[in-house]
Amino acid sequence: MTAGVFMAVMGAAFLHAAWNGLIKSGASKVSGIAILTVVQGAIAVVIAQAHPLPTPQVWPWLLASGAFHAGYKLFLAFAYEQGDLSRVYPIARGAAPMVVLLVSPLLLSDIMTTAEVAGVLLLGCGIAAMAAGSLRAREARRLVPYALGSALMTAGYTIVDGSGARVALTATQYVAWLFILDVVIFSPVITVLRGSDVWRASPRAWGIGAIAAALSYGAYAIAVWAMTVAPIALVGALRETSILFAVLIGWIVLGETVDRWKAVAAVVIVAGVALTRL
Repeated sequence: MTAGVFMAVMGAAFLHAAWNGLIKSGASKVSGIAILTVVQGAIAVVIAQAHPLPTPQVWPWLLASGAFHAGYKLFLAFAYEQGDLSRVYPIARGAAPMVVLLVSPLLLSDIMTTAEVAGVLLLGCGIAAMAAGSLRAREARRLVPYALGSALMTAGYTIVDGSGARVALTATQYVAWLFILDVVIFSPVITVLRGSDVWRASPRAWGIGAIAAALSYGAYAIAVWAMTVAPIALVGALRETSILFAVLIGWIVLGETVDRWKAVAAVVIVAGVALTRL
């Protein structure tokens, strides 16, 4: 992985943490995610106009990706209803690189160095410590299965999109269509689960959701592009440094508590990222 790709992925990690902070700050987390998804889909429709339709071999990847992304957002919204950003986010994002690492040798052709594998494993240890801290704080236990569900969906779309983007003509075309399918799948599901009230939000909520959508779109477009030029498991792991940004946003912006567990876990995560660069 080159320095340029590394910095791009780190920038995407910050954008990802930022949009999650915006959603968490809203009155209704589910409505916030719903608005984000719709606006993201509208952005995607505009961008898709500048590209030809995906070829037949790309559609299976896109359909799988749309389903994984919709599932990811559902689990994430429900988890944010139960706990803080600095608690939910580490669990939701943390388990994903470990799943990707385990299945990569079986499903993907990427070869990772010993240092990169060790860095991903160390990163996973830091994430596990962050998750353990959330349980020690005695917050709502229901956030854990929701957050773990989000992590599994993240692992799924990381693998699917890394491979699918390599089949597509360009990463830009691929990302646009996956977000179009995302809104097509997500919108009816969330309406059935929560009713039409989920779409009744204030102008301020729609504004926050729109900003979050732009940040989310940019973050994932960068990540998908990076997965076409660097090992998928490594890109997926580096994206999880967004946990550091999320903890800072939760602490400084949202006023959440940063205890010893969070501080120690943050140091371990930084060490894991540094090791992946050796």
